[in-house]
Amino acid sequence: MKKLAVVALGGNALLRGNQAGTIEEQEQNTKDTLENLIYLIKEGYGLVISHGNGPQVGNILMRNDAGEEKYGIPQMPLDICVADSQGGIGYMIERVMRNVLNEHGIEKDIVTLVTQVVVDKNDSAFQNPTKRVGKIYTKQQADELAKAKGWIFKESPKQKDGWRRVVASPEPLDLFNVQTIAEIARRGTIVIASGGGGIPVYIDEKKDVRPLEAVIDKDKASALMATKINADELYILTDVPYVYINYGEENQKALEFLNKEDAYKYMQEGKFGEGNMAPKIQAALNFIEKGGKKSVITEATKLEDKSYGTKITLEYED
Repeated sequence: MKKLAVVALGGNALLRGNQAGTIEEQEQNTKDTLENLIYLIKEGYGLVISHGNGPQVGNILMRNDAGEEKYGIPQMPLDICVADSQGGIGYMIERVMRNVLNEHGIEKDIVTLVTQVVVDKNDSAFQNPTKRVGKIYTKQQADELAKAKGWIFKESPKQKDGWRRVVASPEPLDLFNVQTIAEIARRGTIVIASGGGGIPVYIDEKKDVRPLEAVIDKDKASALMATKINADELYILTDVPYVYINYGEENQKALEFLNKEDAYKYMQEGKFGEGNMAPKIQAALNFIEKGGKKSVITEATKLEDKSYGTKITLEYED
């Protein structure tokens, strides 16, 4: 392959905020998003695709609750729920991608890997949960659930009087099957991996793999995977064409180019939303700082038009 790219699909690639979440809706959203990746394939890129799982894993958790309350079915831990979402979403992306490729007369193998990502069990994130999961609740509903289940909630930046459950989001340190992902992607196979940030695990004193109750940030895990497989480029797809400072305010400003110094300055000043754009920028910087050639944050339909998207670099280019 000419180049190897990791493309991290945002949550809106699968499910829009105003939708019920039916499989028909998710499949159509997935098809619309994947159509925008065809140009990368035609330009000779090897592709590794990651994806979010926030709404889906939240729904799985709620089904857990309903099954336990009504039928006495034991609840599954969060790592199993993440694995369930990885398998289901990966299957959907793989099948829809096969249909998209068929429409364009392209033949390629596609594989989905249920991916485990290593974290530190003593990560400070376990003392400060920030990762939003599940649907949006009103303040009253959130208070009732917090009292009944011990869940922690934070206000949603996307909806007034909207609250979502938050869980720990530790830093990803490593992931399994890196060599396999890199080798088959460079041979031309499309790989779907590290879905939902991967399944959080840690290595104990006996070198055994153990699970943790957490959700890893999808973009940070994607950046780590891109670094580990020596990808050339990282694309983080979201629901806006550019990164903005002061987004949603009268003085909002689109950033076409963003270097390391300004990125950290804006984050310290709170110009990017907590749990929203800041992790994407940090992920892009992580990739560039560790040898990546280019990282772009943009909306899926703008991917092919190179005049759109915020390009992340270490320093401004002349």
